Amino acid sequence: MREDRRADELRPVSIDTAFNRYAEGSALISFGHTRVLCTASIEEKQPPFLRGTGKGWVTAEYGMLPRATHTRGSREAAHGKQGGRTVEIQRLIGRSLRAVVNLEALGPRSISLDCDVLQADGGTRTAAITGSWVALRIAINKLLAGGTLAADPMIGQVAAVSCGFVDGIALLDLQYCEDSKAAMDANFIMTPDGGVIEVQATAEDKPLHWDQFMQLKQLADKGIRDLAALQLQAASI
Repeated sequence: MREDRRADELRPVSIDTAFNRYAEGSALISFGHTRVLCTASIEEKQPPFLRGTGKGWVTAEYGMLPRATHTRGSREAAHGKQGGRTVEIQRLIGRSLRAVVNLEALGPRSISLDCDVLQADGGTRTAAITGSWVALRIAINKLLAGGTLAADPMIGQVAAVSCGFVDGIALLDLQYCEDSKAAMDANFIMTPDGGVIEVQATAEDKPLHWDQFMQLKQLADKGIRDLAALQLQAASI
């Protein structure tokens, strides 16, 4: 049913890490026509709730540019607050990255990941998580190379991919035209060795059985492994 790829294939994925001269880490990631700009910024200070401890913090912000979709959306700043979807996604990105960082080893500093969607064609949150890991890895590499950190606080990789059933067929990495009509779509946030950090899954018209969900999990396993290899290549590890 797919003209450009098999059911178990990712869209063409590219990760450019050389576009920002100022950020400690950056990754412009593309999943097909979805493009997300991820930058990592290091601050030598803790958030207030961690003061008095030796722990660091990793957090994220997410937003879509006004013309990232078919019609122009207004900037959230114009409304004076972030929308619920934005808050949910940026919290997800932060949780996903903290799951693979030893915050004690990071020390009393903060790293912020800014994820800006330049163009959306499905899977913006999965692209943001996957690209943010690369930006974070590069930023921490600089702390290690400069002697600021004696030991690597990153304890693993994390990537994310969407899967879903479209017209009864399980598909990996849904673009918008597939996601919008999927009977079930799921976002898998995982480590390349099969560890699950978070799964978001919804059946749209009727319940799907557990064996069908496991079909999606098998697709996600393959997609995460493929993405992890691309992440390592981009971060030059």
